[in-house]
Amino acid sequence: MTLDLTQFHDTFFEESFEALDTMESALLELDVGAPDPETINDIFRVAHSIKGGSATFGFGDIASFTHSLETLLDELRAGRMAVSVSISDLLLKSVDVLREMLRAVQAKLPVDAQRVADLQFDLELAIARRGGEPQSTSSSAGTETRPRGWRIRFHPYREFFARGNDPVRMLRELATLGAIEVEADATLLPALSELDPQACHLGWTIHLAGGAAEEAIREVFDWATGECDLQIERLGPWAAEERPAPDTVATLPESSEPPHANLLARGSASGISADVAAAGSIRVSVEKIDELMNTVGELVITQAMLSQLSPLLEGPGAEQLRSGLAQLERNMRELQESVMRVRMLPISFVFSRFPRMVRDLAQRLGKQIELKLTGEHTELDKTVLEKIGDPLVHLVRNCIDHGIETPEVRVAAGKPAAGTVHLDACHRGGTIAVEVGDDGAGLDRARILAKARERGLIAPSDTLSDEQVHELIFLPGFSTAEHTTDLSGRGVGMDVVRRNIKELGGTIDVRTERGRGSRFLITLPLTLAIVDGQTVAVGTETYIVPLTSIIESLQLKPEQVNRFGGRGELFAFRGQYLPVIRLHEIFGVEPRARALHQGLVVVVEGDGRRVGLFVDDLLGQQQVVIKSLETNYGRVEGVSGATILGDGSVALILDLPGLVRFASLRIAA
Repeated sequence: MTLDLTQFHDTFFEESFEALDTMESALLELDVGAPDPETINDIFRVAHSIKGGSATFGFGDIASFTHSLETLLDELRAGRMAVSVSISDLLLKSVDVLREMLRAVQAKLPVDAQRVADLQFDLELAIARRGGEPQSTSSSAGTETRPRGWRIRFHPYREFFARGNDPVRMLRELATLGAIEVEADATLLPALSELDPQACHLGWTIHLAGGAAEEAIREVFDWATGECDLQIERLGPWAAEERPAPDTVATLPESSEPPHANLLARGSASGISADVAAAGSIRVSVEKIDELMNTVGELVITQAMLSQLSPLLEGPGAEQLRSGLAQLERNMRELQESVMRVRMLPISFVFSRFPRMVRDLAQRLGKQIELKLTGEHTELDKTVLEKIGDPLVHLVRNCIDHGIETPEVRVAAGKPAAGTVHLDACHRGGTIAVEVGDDGAGLDRARILAKARERGLIAPSDTLSDEQVHELIFLPGFSTAEHTTDLSGRGVGMDVVRRNIKELGGTIDVRTERGRGSRFLITLPLTLAIVDGQTVAVGTETYIVPLTSIIESLQLKPEQVNRFGGRGELFAFRGQYLPVIRLHEIFGVEPRARALHQGLVVVVEGDGRRVGLFVDDLLGQQQVVIKSLETNYGRVEGVSGATILGDGSVALILDLPGLVRFASLRIAA
């Protein structure tokens, strides 16, 4: 029976993309002129693994290209070539091409053969131009000697084939390191009647000529670690006339079939990582985690329903039931937190794309830029992580293009020639705070105002505070660039950044100082699935206010409220006046109280501003499962989603940034 390898393609592609990310990071850390040998070895191992996996799955173009890349890396790690800026650029381009080839093959689309051929030619040309070839040595008698090589004793265990290993492929790979002689050991071969075709009964002794490194030999047998007895012994010098003649070197047949065992038992043909790794991890599809999260959400709703019914029960078993429900609530909280942790990933998955981007953009713009990353291990929900990538790319590009000055301008201003772009992430309460900053020129208030007046965004006589001026950069179509380039000047970017962040339930704020730099502060929810909320009553309706947005709840006295121009109401709160938003007016609900002193005001913050929400009453705090309105109904202004309460009724979850914007527009009207 022939094994269908297509079932392992997804794992191969996933592992290869992860390995290329690792390879790119290692290349960016290479010290040109004095590289760390271990770093070069790490890069070589990635190329070697991808080549082996590609060959196993029949992706010949990828295997061929990676072979050229591997040859160049072998020259670098052997010290026969130096790591230069041009070589570093060539290796980074190779990562890009490999990524493109893998994506094309994965999507069953044609590969850009010309681009691949051009770069492969550059790789081969770099190898051909290497200098410093090692000179041969001679004995005192004038007889040429070469390193005699190695003796390798390779005895797999019986279950070797069942672990997805192919000794023929390993021997063929070993032959790329030098001429080999292979002797089979059949002492354990049973009688034909007792032969198990699924078991490995043979062993081999291999003589490898040449000066191959022991590490390179061991890499050939990496996949067989723990599943064979392996001894590698260095042999003494081998005179030229003693070397095996070509006809004594074993010829390895081209395998007519791919490896005939479960590749995933050893971590797939790529050899990069395992689905079930030695560290005890397991690879699970996102769909399965989403299903688990949905089930936990339904359990949370069911538990809330039972808790709401329990006070109505009487009798000898009622108290015991309530105690059990309290324990169930604690267990549900622990289960929910555990499932949420499964979905959490470190933000380093996003941060890792920026070293390469900063390097390339700095070269294009003639700037010197140092990238500083902190808080890479801060975790947030996978969904949030995927959607925050593009906004961060926009912000970093703006810092490089608009913020950081050229070296000449920086030196003239008394700054270091190299500017700094800083990305930081941390937990702050129940949210994630991400900061993108630079030590560049900062926002130019006068220039922003001039551009806004030129485009008719503000009137010539308008007087704006610094905060209002900073808000102008988030308007659609706004740009201060003098010339349109592929980096800036089209007015597309900052408005998209804000919109994407708001769709995640987050906010963005700007801090800037002329000549000292700018900071963009992003606040994001930990997860988009479940939220801790305060339930409030407005008439017969119930609404959910996210707890992370609530500052304080209070009951106003009539003298604390001020009206202005018939457009709204203000109340004093900690040294400032805040607008009041009457939820019954927003959602068209008949309230129980209309006078502000008869109800309650909940002070909330959204978009960096504070307002007071007027409600009839506070009902309590609870965790709620967020259900998308857009998916199931349609977008509603001022509402971010809905949830099912313990009594089975539906409650709307308030979109506080949207309500704050509504209040600002009403005041400005």
